[in-house]
Amino acid sequence: MKKLFQLAIAMLAIPASGWAGSGSTLGSQVSFDMIVSAGGAVCAPYARGSVTITPVGQVEYMDVSVSGLPPNTDFNFFVIQLPTAPFGMSWYQGDIQTNDYGQGSQTFIGRFNIETFIVAPGSGPAPVIFTDGPFPDADHNPATNPVQMYHLGLWFDSPDAAVAAGCAGTVTPFSGNHQAGIQVLNTRNYPDDSGPLLQVAP
Repeated sequence: MKKLFQLAIAMLAIPASGWAGSGSTLGSQVSFDMIVSAGGAVCAPYARGSVTITPVGQVEYMDVSVSGLPPNTDFNFFVIQLPTAPFGMSWYQGDIQTNDYGQGSQTFIGRFNIETFIVAPGSGPAPVIFTDGPFPDADHNPATNPVQMYHLGLWFDSPDAAVAAGCAGTVTPFSGNHQAGIQVLNTRNYPDDSGPLLQVAP
């Protein structure tokens, strides 16, 4: 019910031109799986995820469902360049929280297709907000040409949560304060240079 409510609210924001029959056609849905990471298999060997991306006008809906994870735990969801270390360029997309049964779901709205990329035409000053831990904010960005990003990953929100589940307490930068736990799900079931978002037409 919560998922349907979120979807209904999101649809209210779509302009009329985004609907099929109003000058824009809906693209084909693409569905694929996420699999447990090597580190996540230690404490959540049955973890899995399923993703369905639906093009709707000028955006895509990405519906993510996960199961087999520790119950009542927060996780962070990223769009990434590479499914495993060193991960490459990474974009913090949002959060997923599991219920009493270790299941969770979320709907994200954005650009999740063959055109998904990150770019920095030049280097410039960046806000320094989070300075604690091993991954403090950088005060300048690196310049880069467009880098396509077609993979997905899910991380424990904190090292403490990973340890509580029986996994390693390694600190990673994949949370809002840059002090996340280990990756638990990814799309390494696809080649590094051909992640599943590559299948989605804009």
